[in-house]
Amino acid sequence: MPELNCNLHGNAPDKSSVALLVIDMINDLDFPEGPELLRYALPAARRIASLKRLAREQNIPAIYVNDNFGRWRSNFNTQIEHCLEDTSIGRPLTQELRPQEDDYFVLKPKHSGFFSTTLDILLDYLEAKTVIITGIATNICVLFTANDAYMRDFKIIVPHDCVAANTEDENSYGLDQMRRILKADIRPSTELSLAQMSTEASCRPQIQE
Repeated sequence: MPELNCNLHGNAPDKSSVALLVIDMINDLDFPEGPELLRYALPAARRIASLKRLAREQNIPAIYVNDNFGRWRSNFNTQIEHCLEDTSIGRPLTQELRPQEDDYFVLKPKHSGFFSTTLDILLDYLEAKTVIITGIATNICVLFTANDAYMRDFKIIVPHDCVAANTEDENSYGLDQMRRILKADIRPSTELSLAQMSTEASCRPQIQE
């Protein structure tokens, strides 16, 4: 097996014990509650963007886990461009969190990021043991994804300032469920020590001649 290159030159790592999941933030919010959700999701998007920058410094990969909105013929780039259109209610979210070229992405057909997707395979490939789950909506897709991560024995972190729902009550409900039942760490992103959390990529040390 060839050795992995430890010098990543800013690229996403091939191995990481921690992965940052960004759930449904590339979103046109084209539904009746969209403007209401945007009110809470935009502050969360700004915090996710900050957390993503810090994660990148620690070689923690970001995985965009995004609904396909029933557009089975589209791809992720098409969705990004659609959500950046002037008429898109969710445009500010995509502007804040537009993926970088080397970020990972998974398109999902239903609520959970694990259901009928390649997320399982990707996390296994990365050798991830901990998932930091961010995004919308706290009480639906974030909760369903966290539940499936829990059943797969991942350590779950859901920073409460990096998720949002249509209302404060729904947001609190989702967070409480994940904290009590799924044993999720819901401390704010500003209190997370990514350096301590992450481990070096699985690279063999070079043998000195």
